[in-house]
Amino acid sequence: MKISWKKSAMILFSAFLLASCGAQGEKKTTGGEGASGDSEKTEKTYKIGVTQYVEHPSLDAAFEGFKKAIEESGLKVEYDTQNAQADNSLNTTIANNLVSSNVDLIFANATPSAQAVASATKDIPIIFTSVTDPVGAELITSMDQPGANVTGTIDTHPDAIPNTLKFMKEQLNMKKIGMVFNSGEQNSRAQVDIVKKLAEEQGVKIEEAPVATSADVKQATESLVGKVDGYYIITDNTVVSALESVISVANDNKLPVMVGEFESVKRGGLGAYGFEYFDIGYEAGQMAVKILKDGKKPSELPAQPPQNLKLVINKKAAEAAGIEIKDEWGAEFSE
Repeated sequence: MKISWKKSAMILFSAFLLASCGAQGEKKTTGGEGASGDSEKTEKTYKIGVTQYVEHPSLDAAFEGFKKAIEESGLKVEYDTQNAQADNSLNTTIANNLVSSNVDLIFANATPSAQAVASATKDIPIIFTSVTDPVGAELITSMDQPGANVTGTIDTHPDAIPNTLKFMKEQLNMKKIGMVFNSGEQNSRAQVDIVKKLAEEQGVKIEEAPVATSADVKQATESLVGKVDGYYIITDNTVVSALESVISVANDNKLPVMVGEFESVKRGGLGAYGFEYFDIGYEAGQMAVKILKDGKKPSELPAQPPQNLKLVINKKAAEAAGIEIKDEWGAEFSE
Protein backbone atom coordinates (compact mmCIF):
# COMPACT_ATOMS: atom_id res chain seq x y z
CA MET A 1 0.00 0.00 0.00
CA LYS A 2 2.80 2.46 0.82
CA ILE A 3 4.57 1.81 -2.50
CA SER A 4 1.37 2.29 -4.43
CA TRP A 5 0.69 5.56 -2.63
CA LYS A 6 4.16 6.90 -3.33
CA LYS A 7 3.86 6.02 -6.99
CA SER A 8 0.53 7.79 -7.19
CA ALA A 9 1.97 10.91 -5.58
CA MET A 10 4.87 10.98 -8.04
CA ILE A 11 2.51 10.63 -10.98
CA LEU A 12 0.36 13.52 -9.74
CA PHE A 13 3.41 15.73 -9.14
CA SER A 14 4.77 14.97 -12.61
CA ALA A 15 1.42 15.83 -14.17
CA PHE A 16 1.41 19.15 -12.30
CA LEU A 17 4.87 20.05 -13.59
CA LEU A 18 3.93 19.20 -17.16
CA ALA A 19 0.78 21.28 -16.94
CA SER A 20 2.75 24.24 -15.60
CA CYS A 21 5.36 24.02 -18.36
CA GLY A 22 2.63 23.71 -20.96
CA ALA A 23 0.92 26.86 -19.69
CA GLN A 24 4.19 28.77 -19.76
CA GLY A 25 4.88 27.52 -23.27
CA GLU A 26 1.46 28.67 -24.42
CA LYS A 27 2.12 32.07 -22.90
CA LYS A 28 5.39 32.49 -24.80
CA THR A 29 3.83 31.38 -28.06
CA THR A 30 0.98 33.85 -27.69
CA GLY A 31 3.46 36.63 -26.97
CA GLY A 32 5.43 35.76 -30.11
CA GLU A 33 2.34 35.94 -32.31
CA GLY A 34 1.45 39.33 -30.85
CA ALA A 35 4.89 40.71 -31.65
CA SER A 36 4.65 39.44 -35.21
CA GLY A 37 1.24 41.03 -35.63
CA ASP A 38 2.53 44.39 -34.41
CA SER A 39 5.37 44.17 -36.91
CA GLU A 40 2.97 43.49 -39.76
CA LYS A 41 0.86 46.49 -38.75
CA THR A 42 3.86 48.85 -38.99
CA GLU A 43 3.10 51.21 -41.86
CA LYS A 44 5.64 51.36 -44.66
CA THR A 45 7.18 54.71 -45.51
CA TYR A 46 7.53 55.11 -49.28
CA LYS A 47 10.26 57.24 -50.78
CA ILE A 48 9.25 59.32 -53.79
CA GLY A 49 11.88 61.06 -55.86
CA VAL A 50 10.75 64.35 -57.40
CA THR A 51 12.51 65.96 -60.36
CA GLN A 52 11.26 69.32 -61.66
CA TYR A 53 12.83 71.03 -64.64
CA VAL A 54 12.46 74.63 -63.50
CA GLU A 55 10.75 76.64 -60.82
CA HIS A 56 7.63 78.52 -61.93
CA PRO A 57 4.04 78.71 -60.65
CA SER A 58 2.51 76.21 -63.06
CA LEU A 59 4.94 73.39 -62.28
CA ASP A 60 4.86 74.29 -58.58
CA ALA A 61 1.05 74.02 -58.62
CA ALA A 62 1.29 70.61 -60.31
CA PHE A 63 3.57 69.37 -57.53
CA GLU A 64 1.17 70.68 -54.89
CA GLY A 65 -1.66 68.76 -56.57
CA PHE A 66 0.45 65.60 -56.64
CA LYS A 67 1.22 65.86 -52.92
CA LYS A 68 -2.44 66.49 -52.12
CA ALA A 69 -3.50 63.23 -53.79
CA ILE A 70 -0.81 61.32 -51.89
CA GLU A 71 -1.86 62.94 -48.61
CA GLU A 72 -5.52 62.06 -49.13
CA SER A 73 -4.60 58.42 -49.83
CA GLY A 74 -3.20 58.02 -46.32
CA LEU A 75 0.16 56.77 -47.61
CA LYS A 76 3.21 57.59 -45.51
CA VAL A 77 5.72 59.24 -47.84
CA GLU A 78 9.10 60.94 -47.77
CA TYR A 79 10.00 63.18 -50.74
CA ASP A 80 13.45 63.67 -52.24
CA THR A 81 12.77 66.86 -54.20
CA GLN A 82 15.23 68.18 -56.80
CA ASN A 83 14.98 71.17 -59.18
CA ALA A 84 17.21 71.47 -62.26
CA GLN A 85 16.57 75.21 -62.73
CA ALA A 86 16.45 74.67 -66.52
CA ASP A 87 19.98 73.22 -66.55
CA ASN A 88 19.98 70.10 -68.74
CA SER A 89 23.27 68.85 -67.32
CA LEU A 90 21.93 69.15 -63.77
CA ASN A 91 18.69 67.57 -64.94
CA THR A 92 20.57 64.42 -65.98
CA THR A 93 22.55 64.37 -62.73
CA ILE A 94 19.33 64.57 -60.71
CA ALA A 95 17.84 61.66 -62.64
CA ASN A 96 20.88 59.47 -62.00
CA ASN A 97 20.98 60.40 -58.32
CA LEU A 98 17.32 59.53 -57.79
CA VAL A 99 17.78 56.17 -59.47
CA SER A 100 20.90 55.44 -57.39
CA SER A 101 19.02 56.22 -54.18
CA ASN A 102 16.58 53.44 -55.07
CA VAL A 103 13.36 55.39 -54.54
CA ASP A 104 10.01 53.58 -54.76
CA LEU A 105 8.63 55.92 -57.44
CA ILE A 106 9.73 59.01 -59.38
CA PHE A 107 7.49 62.00 -60.07
CA ALA A 108 8.80 63.88 -63.12
CA ASN A 109 7.46 67.40 -63.57
CA ALA A 110 7.94 68.63 -67.19
CA THR A 111 9.16 66.95 -70.36
CA PRO A 112 12.97 67.30 -69.96
CA SER A 113 12.79 65.89 -66.43
CA ALA A 114 10.65 62.97 -67.55
CA GLN A 115 12.99 62.20 -70.46
CA ALA A 116 16.03 62.22 -68.17
CA VAL A 117 14.61 59.75 -65.64
CA ALA A 118 13.10 57.55 -68.35
CA SER A 119 16.59 57.21 -69.82
CA ALA A 120 18.07 56.51 -66.39
CA THR A 121 15.80 53.62 -65.34
CA LYS A 122 13.55 51.00 -66.85
CA ASP A 123 12.61 49.51 -63.49
CA ILE A 124 11.48 52.26 -61.10
CA PRO A 125 7.88 53.43 -61.77
CA ILE A 126 7.78 56.95 -63.25
CA ILE A 127 4.75 59.24 -63.17
CA PHE A 128 5.03 62.42 -65.24
CA THR A 129 2.97 65.56 -65.53
CA SER A 130 3.30 68.92 -67.35
CA VAL A 131 4.25 67.00 -70.52
CA THR A 132 2.64 68.01 -73.82
CA ASP A 133 3.58 65.21 -76.21
CA PRO A 134 4.74 62.13 -74.31
CA VAL A 135 4.60 59.93 -77.42
CA GLY A 136 6.73 62.34 -79.45
CA ALA A 137 9.09 62.68 -76.49
CA GLU A 138 9.41 58.87 -76.56
CA LEU A 139 8.25 58.54 -72.97
CA ILE A 140 5.36 56.21 -73.81
CA THR A 141 4.21 54.10 -76.74
CA SER A 142 0.68 55.51 -76.80
CA MET A 143 -1.76 57.28 -74.50
CA ASP A 144 -3.90 54.16 -74.04
CA GLN A 145 -1.04 51.70 -73.74
CA PRO A 146 1.95 53.55 -72.31
CA GLY A 147 4.09 50.45 -71.94
CA ALA A 148 7.21 49.93 -69.80
CA ASN A 149 7.54 51.82 -66.50
CA VAL A 150 6.24 55.29 -67.45
CA THR A 151 2.81 56.97 -67.51
CA GLY A 152 1.24 60.22 -66.34
CA THR A 153 -0.86 63.26 -67.19
CA ILE A 154 -0.32 65.68 -70.07
CA ASP A 155 -0.70 69.45 -70.07
CA THR A 156 -2.59 69.91 -73.29
CA HIS A 157 -6.21 69.35 -74.22
CA PRO A 158 -6.94 68.44 -77.85
CA ASP A 159 -9.19 71.50 -78.19
CA ALA A 160 -6.95 74.01 -76.40
CA ILE A 161 -4.78 75.19 -79.29
CA PRO A 162 -7.57 75.17 -81.94
CA ASN A 163 -9.87 77.15 -79.61
CA THR A 164 -7.13 79.63 -78.76
CA LEU A 165 -6.17 80.27 -82.37
CA LYS A 166 -9.81 80.67 -83.40
CA PHE A 167 -10.39 83.12 -80.54
CA MET A 168 -7.34 85.19 -81.48
CA LYS A 169 -8.41 85.43 -85.10
CA GLU A 170 -12.17 85.90 -84.74
CA GLN A 171 -12.50 87.76 -81.44
CA LEU A 172 -9.22 89.66 -81.22
CA ASN A 173 -8.83 90.19 -84.98
CA MET A 174 -5.23 88.97 -85.05
CA LYS A 175 -3.74 88.20 -88.44
CA LYS A 176 -0.11 88.06 -87.36
CA ILE A 177 0.76 86.23 -84.13
CA GLY A 178 4.13 86.23 -82.41
CA MET A 179 5.43 83.11 -80.65
CA VAL A 180 8.41 83.20 -78.29
CA PHE A 181 9.57 79.70 -77.36
CA ASN A 182 12.55 77.47 -76.69
CA SER A 183 13.06 75.43 -79.84
CA GLY A 184 15.22 73.02 -77.84
CA GLU A 185 12.20 71.86 -75.82
CA GLN A 186 10.42 69.02 -77.61
CA ASN A 187 7.29 70.00 -75.72
CA SER A 188 7.37 73.46 -77.29
CA ARG A 189 8.34 72.44 -80.81
CA ALA A 190 5.37 70.06 -80.93
CA GLN A 191 2.94 72.85 -79.95
CA VAL A 192 4.39 75.39 -82.36
CA ASP A 193 4.09 72.92 -85.23
CA ILE A 194 0.41 72.40 -84.41
CA VAL A 195 -0.19 76.16 -84.21
CA LYS A 196 1.53 76.78 -87.54
CA LYS A 197 -0.48 74.09 -89.29
CA LEU A 198 -3.81 75.42 -87.98
CA ALA A 199 -2.78 79.03 -88.67
CA GLU A 200 -2.01 78.21 -92.30
CA GLU A 201 -5.47 76.67 -92.67
CA GLN A 202 -7.07 79.81 -91.21
CA GLY A 203 -4.96 82.35 -93.09
CA VAL A 204 -3.06 83.54 -90.02
CA LYS A 205 0.69 84.23 -90.11
CA ILE A 206 2.99 83.04 -87.31
CA GLU A 207 6.16 84.97 -86.50
CA GLU A 208 8.66 82.90 -84.51
CA ALA A 209 11.22 84.19 -82.00
CA PRO A 210 13.19 81.20 -80.63
CA VAL A 211 15.17 81.51 -77.39
CA ALA A 212 17.71 79.32 -75.62
CA THR A 213 17.44 80.65 -72.06
CA SER A 214 15.07 82.77 -69.97
CA ALA A 215 17.56 85.64 -70.26
CA ASP A 216 16.78 85.82 -74.01
CA VAL A 217 13.01 86.18 -73.57
CA LYS A 218 12.68 89.97 -73.32
CA GLN A 219 14.85 90.67 -76.35
CA ALA A 220 13.04 88.03 -78.40
CA THR A 221 9.67 89.52 -77.46
CA GLU A 222 10.87 93.02 -78.40
CA SER A 223 12.08 91.73 -81.78
CA LEU A 224 8.46 91.02 -82.76
CA VAL A 225 7.08 94.47 -81.93
CA GLY A 226 5.75 96.08 -85.11
CA LYS A 227 5.53 92.70 -86.83
CA VAL A 228 2.62 91.13 -84.92
CA ASP A 229 -0.85 91.92 -83.59
CA GLY A 230 -0.22 90.07 -80.35
CA TYR A 231 1.49 87.06 -78.78
CA TYR A 232 0.64 83.44 -78.10
CA ILE A 233 2.80 82.03 -75.30
CA ILE A 234 2.41 78.26 -75.12
CA THR A 235 3.35 76.06 -72.15
CA ASP A 236 7.07 76.54 -72.70
CA ASN A 237 9.06 76.15 -69.47
CA THR A 238 11.82 78.58 -70.46
CA VAL A 239 9.48 81.39 -71.53
CA VAL A 240 6.86 80.90 -68.82
CA SER A 241 9.59 81.16 -66.17
CA ALA A 242 10.27 84.67 -67.54
CA LEU A 243 6.68 85.56 -68.46
CA GLU A 244 6.85 88.99 -66.80
CA SER A 245 9.35 90.05 -69.49
CA VAL A 246 6.82 89.21 -72.20
CA ILE A 247 3.98 90.97 -70.34
CA SER A 248 6.08 94.09 -69.82
CA VAL A 249 6.90 94.44 -73.53
CA ALA A 250 3.33 93.62 -74.56
CA ASN A 251 1.79 96.16 -72.17
CA ASP A 252 4.18 98.90 -73.32
CA ASN A 253 2.96 98.33 -76.88
CA LYS A 254 -0.71 97.51 -76.10
CA LEU A 255 -0.41 94.03 -77.55
CA PRO A 256 -2.55 91.20 -76.09
CA VAL A 257 -0.88 88.02 -74.83
CA MET A 258 -2.81 84.76 -74.98
CA VAL A 259 -1.24 82.01 -72.90
CA GLY A 260 -1.46 78.26 -72.45
CA GLU A 261 -2.56 77.88 -68.83
CA PHE A 262 -4.28 79.69 -65.97
CA GLU A 263 -1.25 80.45 -63.82
CA SER A 264 0.07 82.57 -66.69
CA VAL A 265 -3.30 84.37 -66.86
CA LYS A 266 -2.94 85.28 -63.18
CA ARG A 267 0.53 86.63 -63.91
CA GLY A 268 -0.73 89.03 -66.58
CA GLY A 269 -1.69 87.06 -69.67
CA LEU A 270 -4.92 88.16 -71.34
CA GLY A 271 -6.51 84.72 -71.33
CA ALA A 272 -6.21 80.99 -71.87
CA TYR A 273 -8.21 77.99 -72.88
CA GLY A 274 -6.86 75.75 -70.23
CA PHE A 275 -7.01 73.94 -66.96
CA GLU A 276 -5.47 74.09 -63.52
CA TYR A 277 -1.98 72.60 -63.24
CA PHE A 278 -2.91 71.64 -59.70
CA ASP A 279 -5.54 69.34 -61.22
CA ILE A 280 -3.20 67.46 -63.57
CA GLY A 281 -0.71 67.12 -60.73
CA TYR A 282 -3.48 65.75 -58.53
CA GLU A 283 -4.49 63.24 -61.21
CA ALA A 284 -0.84 62.18 -61.52
CA GLY A 285 -0.79 61.70 -57.74
CA GLN A 286 -3.81 59.43 -57.97
CA MET A 287 -1.87 57.28 -60.46
CA ALA A 288 1.04 57.09 -58.01
CA VAL A 289 -1.34 55.90 -55.30
CA LYS A 290 -2.61 53.10 -57.55
CA ILE A 291 0.97 51.96 -58.04
CA LEU A 292 2.19 52.21 -54.43
CA LYS A 293 -1.01 51.23 -52.64
CA ASP A 294 -2.84 48.97 -55.08
CA GLY A 295 0.12 47.31 -56.77
CA LYS A 296 -0.68 48.55 -60.28
CA LYS A 297 2.04 48.89 -62.92
CA PRO A 298 2.51 52.07 -65.00
CA SER A 299 1.79 50.00 -68.11
CA GLU A 300 -1.71 49.31 -66.74
CA LEU A 301 -2.56 53.02 -66.33
CA PRO A 302 -3.35 54.97 -69.54
CA ALA A 303 -1.86 58.45 -69.80
CA GLN A 304 -4.49 61.16 -69.29
CA PRO A 305 -5.22 64.61 -70.76
CA PRO A 306 -6.69 67.38 -68.55
CA GLN A 307 -10.28 66.61 -67.65
CA ASN A 308 -11.69 70.17 -67.94
CA LEU A 309 -11.20 72.94 -70.50
CA LYS A 310 -12.48 76.50 -70.11
CA LEU A 311 -11.69 80.09 -71.12
CA VAL A 312 -10.36 82.33 -68.38
CA ILE A 313 -9.76 86.06 -68.89
CA ASN A 314 -7.67 88.56 -66.91
CA LYS A 315 -9.71 91.80 -66.70
CA LYS A 316 -6.70 94.01 -65.96
CA ALA A 317 -4.78 92.58 -68.91
CA ALA A 318 -7.77 93.18 -71.19
CA GLU A 319 -7.97 96.79 -70.03
CA ALA A 320 -4.22 97.27 -70.55
CA ALA A 321 -4.52 95.99 -74.13
CA GLY A 322 -7.66 98.05 -74.80
CA ILE A 323 -9.85 94.98 -75.29
CA GLU A 324 -13.56 94.90 -74.47
CA ILE A 325 -14.70 91.65 -72.86
CA LYS A 326 -17.84 90.24 -74.47
CA ASP A 327 -20.51 88.19 -72.70
CA GLU A 328 -20.67 85.82 -75.67
CA TRP A 329 -17.19 84.55 -74.82
CA GLY A 330 -18.63 82.74 -71.79
CA ALA A 331 -15.38 83.36 -69.97
CA GLU A 332 -14.51 83.04 -66.30
CA PHE A 333 -12.24 85.59 -64.72
CA SER A 334 -8.94 85.12 -62.93
CA GLU A 335 -8.38 86.51 -59.46
